[in-house]
Amino acid sequence: MNMYEEFQWRGMLYDASEGLREALLKESLTGYIGFDPTAASLHVGSLVQIMQLVRLQQYGHKPIALVGGGTGMIGDPSGKTLERQLLSKEQIAFNVEGIRGQLERFLDFEHTSNPAMLVNNLDWLLPISMIDFLRDVGKHFTVNYMLAKESVKRRYEEGDGISFAEFSYMLLQAYDFVELFDRYHCALQMGGSDQWGNIVAGTELIRKLRGARGYGMVFPLVTTSAGVKFGKTEAGTIWLDANLTSPFRFYQFWINTDDRDAIKYLKFFTMLNQEEIADLEAAMEGAPEKRVAQRRLAQEVTRMVHGENELRKAMQASQVLFGGEIADLDARDVLDIFAEVPSSDLAATSFAGEGLPIVDAVIACGYATSRGAARRLIEGGGIYVNNRRVSDAQALLDHSLLIEGRYLVMRKGAREYHLIRAI
Repeated sequence: MNMYEEFQWRGMLYDASEGLREALLKESLTGYIGFDPTAASLHVGSLVQIMQLVRLQQYGHKPIALVGGGTGMIGDPSGKTLERQLLSKEQIAFNVEGIRGQLERFLDFEHTSNPAMLVNNLDWLLPISMIDFLRDVGKHFTVNYMLAKESVKRRYEEGDGISFAEFSYMLLQAYDFVELFDRYHCALQMGGSDQWGNIVAGTELIRKLRGARGYGMVFPLVTTSAGVKFGKTEAGTIWLDANLTSPFRFYQFWINTDDRDAIKYLKFFTMLNQEEIADLEAAMEGAPEKRVAQRRLAQEVTRMVHGENELRKAMQASQVLFGGEIADLDARDVLDIFAEVPSSDLAATSFAGEGLPIVDAVIACGYATSRGAARRLIEGGGIYVNNRRVSDAQALLDHSLLIEGRYLVMRKGAREYHLIRAI
């Protein structure tokens, strides 16, 4: 299977320039995708673009990740009905550095034959004067041509209008393509289907200014089976930065994938091959309740984004919800896992000395309303401390049981959790 066919099989080929298939087969191309530095971290939606660059490199082509330090100061109107808030140069520079570190986890920048590159379009957009830009680029595009593009037309007809700054974005992106063509012989631009108009503008500018051939390839915009934009959750954005979205929550995001989306996401976001995904699809159809496809999806993507160690901890943390071992978890993991369970505050001094009587802890959690009821519940085997059953009603809970000296996890029965905070 060649790269073009792989994109087709994975459902990631929405449209492409005529002749691209043949060009990919007969030569090694340099291709790029742009990343908008509106935040210091990429999010799960960015994985669509990242994986296309990964596959481009896998098939022997040279990937360029273009960080829009210049265009990010304007904002892409594609898919937007309102003007973006403009960021300062300092904020964009900070965001670019964050994105740089994340992309290095996926792309090989040291490969001998086709190393990946990371470039910033601020390098050529900042020095160019407005007169030079209008003369060398602007004269090649009519206003009618630009108004006909979907990204502009939608804003013009459905939104609150479009500023001259955002209207010019198409020209800036087209100029990016020319600069990358001149500097790195880059002849391919990839992106989401909403970028098709901007990409075609770039291929046209290469033809007019350089008399050469440029190609475009776009993938479909990813949505869930419910029609919601991929990556949008009630809890907010799922970031690739572990400080913004913990590896446990990241892992849970993929575990909770709808059955109807699991195979599609395995194709989009993992490097698993056709046979491996077919086996997972068969397993899911035979026993959907086991969520085999979702578990494999969560493992593959979490490992890729956060590494093997964080994957192991995320899997361990997930098992905690089903009675798994808690002792090796740190405070951050505990807070993530039990963020939505009932909680209580107890004085840290309660655990000093011999410790807090377990009967008092059971009452504090609301599991029982009297000491007698608490003792019967404990002796009946219904109470767990840090997921370990305690059946001795005389037991004392001392400071050594507190996770990082601050947290204790109580459980009644199979799943009724309660978090105690020692303050």
